[in-house]
Amino acid sequence: MDTNKIIELLFYTLPALITGGVAYYFFQMFVQNEDKKRHFLLMRQNQKGSLPLKLQAYERMTLFMERIDPSKLLIRITPVSTDKNDYSNFVIAQVEQEFEHNLTQQIYISDECWAIIQTAKNSTIQMLRKAASNPEVADADKLRELILSTLLDKNTPSSAALSYIRNEVRELI
Repeated sequence: MDTNKIIELLFYTLPALITGGVAYYFFQMFVQNEDKKRHFLLMRQNQKGSLPLKLQAYERMTLFMERIDPSKLLIRITPVSTDKNDYSNFVIAQVEQEFEHNLTQQIYISDECWAIIQTAKNSTIQMLRKAASNPEVADADKLRELILSTLLDKNTPSSAALSYIRNEVRELI
């Protein structure tokens, strides 16, 4: 074959290859953009359905934190006997029962928020156990007085968790 014919063939083929490459690139970009758009619309539609569930979970965990706040918990649950250990075990059982009742809410709450809620629950239980092991506390009424008086000058574990929950809900909305 003649070199002029090869060069002439290249002059016709090269622009066609470049045009085909550019068209392929734009088509790929268009398909990727459409996929992202479809994914975004699906996510937005799912969020519309899941946002009320998430908010409900945060509401329930807020209620849980309010219910296990030692100052409210000890006022709500009166001693059934004078034994401080029986009373502290009963109160701890109420906290555990309330927590177990709300276990499923962790699906809708962030892992960090759930960890803070668990820490607040465990700190509350630890506070109750520590006060019950105090040798100066003679009975259940003295136990209540000791815990309530120590909470007057410091924040409860529940209040820290409630603050975190409020901040996380503000980010959702």
